[in-house]
Amino acid sequence: MQGLTIDFARQTDFVLALLPEIVLSVWGMLVLMVDVFQKGSRTGPSWRGLGWFTLVGLVLAAAANWWLGGLSEANLAGSIALDSFRIFSNFIFLASGAFFVLIADRYLDEERMLLGEIYALIIFATVGMMAFAGTRDLMIMFIALELMSVCVYVLTAANRRDPRGAEGGLKYFLLGAFASAFFLFGIALVYGATGTVNLAEIAATIGVDGIGASPLLLPAIALIAVGFAFKVSAVPFHMWTPDAYEGAPVPVTTFMAVGVKSAAFAAFVRVFLTAFPGVYDSWDVLAIWLAILTMVGANLTALVQGDVKRMLAYSSVAHAGYLLVGLAAANVLGAASVLFYLVVYVFMTAGSFAVLMVVAGQGEARTGLEWFSGLGWRAPVLGAAMTLFLLSLAGFPLTGGFVGKVFILRAAIDQGLIGLAVALVLASLISYYYYLRVAWYMWFREPDGEPLSLTVSPGTRVAIAAAAIGVLLLGIFPGVLLDAAERSAAALMHLPTMLGSN
Repeated sequence: MQGLTIDFARQTDFVLALLPEIVLSVWGMLVLMVDVFQKGSRTGPSWRGLGWFTLVGLVLAAAANWWLGGLSEANLAGSIALDSFRIFSNFIFLASGAFFVLIADRYLDEERMLLGEIYALIIFATVGMMAFAGTRDLMIMFIALELMSVCVYVLTAANRRDPRGAEGGLKYFLLGAFASAFFLFGIALVYGATGTVNLAEIAATIGVDGIGASPLLLPAIALIAVGFAFKVSAVPFHMWTPDAYEGAPVPVTTFMAVGVKSAAFAAFVRVFLTAFPGVYDSWDVLAIWLAILTMVGANLTALVQGDVKRMLAYSSVAHAGYLLVGLAAANVLGAASVLFYLVVYVFMTAGSFAVLMVVAGQGEARTGLEWFSGLGWRAPVLGAAMTLFLLSLAGFPLTGGFVGKVFILRAAIDQGLIGLAVALVLASLISYYYYLRVAWYMWFREPDGEPLSLTVSPGTRVAIAAAAIGVLLLGIFPGVLLDAAERSAAALMHLPTMLGSN
């Protein structure tokens, strides 16, 4: 099957082009059916092996995604992208789902949330992520955005006994609906300005007259940017993030922080660097100021947080600012650095939330900073892993976070954005305080009261180990992944040029 060419004039070829999404969708329905039939007429928790059954589906979708890399497309302006950018980003989303499964098993059981629909929602949210970042059609992108968002709204409030979850889910839903309206209105204006919702055709239309093609174009770009800014938690569109992250169960927070953000950034990059590169001078200032406000505002707010879960929520917002620097650079290295940093971000964020979940215990009653006192001596492996994740989040050398920030800085400097690069460095220096404060509590502060009893499930052990290995390997040997990211970014950004030459 290697070398097979997809021609979307044949309806059956759509099935091949969407094979990973189809495999995962079918598996999501199987998860629901298995859950129903194993329960029968009884009520209560679902089968404990359902999480591992879900993991099998994610692995099968990853295999289908790998096979998809051997295909080529006859029409580069097709609505479904078959480029390496899609393949690369799909692996990130599938890894996010896998991290949820690994750390959620015992947590869901202890919190009496072992429900089959939670795993199904994770699968369908992942399908939405893959379609969101893997299409060249703005309307399909909007439908995929809603599929992803509705699933995550429900997951945020999955713990019906926790009022924080209900509050966070409601805020996320209301503000998310508001942001979706901005995004859809922007799509309507793009169609009015260009007569199409296909990204490649939009770029070709704009390439003739630039921003003067239509007075609708500039407000359209602004509205779409607002929709994306909400999904990536950019300041000042981040107000839902701390409450939603704090109220959601820790495994769901992990999935939101790594999966939803990665999907939003992948789609953000695809739209703005495929459809709007010809009017870069019209949106570059918007991207630059979003990046500066997000980096500085989130880091300053994180300084005063005494709850580690809420601090990590603001940390997630700050990292959105770093990623926006790569988008603002709008060059191949910038897009590649976003992809590379997203991989690193998945590892270090999922790992830090996994350790937090272990410390927080049943009911998430121990998320305050004081509960980390002496953790490094009471549980040296957990303490060392958390220290590694914190150092990578801060951007210390020999970690993946450091390498990712260096490549983002290079992209900004190559584009002449020196001030933005300086802002990234200064914002990272601010973050050192609150990351190293947690490490100081773990290694240099005596615990108050009796030592805590910490239980780590096998899945959580695997997740923490995989995250730690990923952070170290990408900090020491980043070349292979960066090369793959650069090839993926080049394929994405050269699309308008290839279309023009055909």
